[in-house]
Amino acid sequence: MPFPFEVPFDKVKADIDRYVDEVCSALQSGFMTMPKGPGFVEYATFELGYETLKRSTSGFRDFNVDRVLEVVRSKPIGLIVLRAMLGFTPPEWADTASAQTKVQVTQGAARTIDRKVRLEPETPLSLSGLTGDRVRALVVTACELLKRGPEAVADGFIHRLQKADTISGLSSIAPLSEIGVPYSMLLYERFLGRPFAGHRDSVSELVGDILETAIEGTLHNHGVTFRKTKRAERVQGFEQAPDFIVPDEFNPQSVIEAKLAEDDGTARDKVTRVQHLYTLSMRGRTPKQGPRYEVIACIAGRGFKQRREDMKKLLIATRGKVFTLQNIPQLVAHTGIKRFQTKKR
Repeated sequence: MPFPFEVPFDKVKADIDRYVDEVCSALQSGFMTMPKGPGFVEYATFELGYETLKRSTSGFRDFNVDRVLEVVRSKPIGLIVLRAMLGFTPPEWADTASAQTKVQVTQGAARTIDRKVRLEPETPLSLSGLTGDRVRALVVTACELLKRGPEAVADGFIHRLQKADTISGLSSIAPLSEIGVPYSMLLYERFLGRPFAGHRDSVSELVGDILETAIEGTLHNHGVTFRKTKRAERVQGFEQAPDFIVPDEFNPQSVIEAKLAEDDGTARDKVTRVQHLYTLSMRGRTPKQGPRYEVIACIAGRGFKQRREDMKKLLIATRGKVFTLQNIPQLVAHTGIKRFQTKKR
C-alpha cells in the first residue's frame, strides 16, 4: 500500500484508517538508544571524582567545606558527584544555594558550570571571580544539606533527601559507601527517578536533531531554498515558527514541522501544533481557495503510534503530507517543494 503522501488527499480521507496503519508501520522507536553527546561522563571518570571525594572527606564522614572545595577545584568531576549525592538538577541546586547563602546563583550559571565540568572533568577549575563565588556557594550548600539530611515534612509529602544514602545525614552516607546499597532500595529509588533520566533530558535536542538533519540534507541535496528557524525564534506571520519554511517567511509556500515523540502525551501536543499551523494557513481563506501554504509533518518515535485519532488529525491537517524518518528522502518529490528543486537526484 502506498504512503499517504503518494496519493491524492481524497483517497487518504476515504480510507484513512489504512493510511494510519501505513504511517505507524514506518515509525520506529529510538528510546532504547541515546546519543552520548558532548559532556557525557563515562563511569571511570565519575568514579575518579567519587574516590577523590571519599578520600578527602575521610570516607564521607567529614564534609569540611574547604577540603571539598579543593576536590572540586582540582578534580571538578567531584562537583557532579556532589550533585548526584543530593539528587538535584543544576537549577534546583542553584535555587537552594541562592536561598541558603548570600550569593545569587542563577539557573543559567549553574547549567554553565555543570556543562563546563562535564566537558572538562579533570581540568582544574578556577575559583576566582563571580563563578568561583557561585561554585563555593554550591559546595557550601551541598555540605550543609548532606550533613543535616532531610527536614521533617507534613504527612502526604516526601523530602528530596529522604533517600537511602542521605536519610540520616552523614551517618547514612558513610556506611553505604562501605557496604553497598540493598538491591531493593536501589531498585526503588530507580523506580522513583527512572534510569538515565538526566542524560536523556540533556540530549533530547540531539535526538530531535536527527530528524532536522535528515530534512536539511534532503533540501540541500535538491537545491531547495529554505529557511531553518531557531528555537523560540519570532518569525513574521507565524505565532509559533515552524522548523522549516520554503522558500522563506516572506513568501511561505511550504512549512515543515519536525517532531519526535516517545510518549503519547507529547505526541498529542505536537499534533496540536501542526493543526494550528494548518489553521493559520487558512486564515482569511475560503475552502475553495485552499491553504495559503502547504503544511508538512516529519515525525519519528513510538509516541505517534499510540493514538490513532491523533494520527488521523495529523493526516488531515497536512492533507496526507506526513513523512517518517525512513521516507524523508521522498519529501521533495511528493510535496509542493518540488517546484523549488534546482538539482536532480
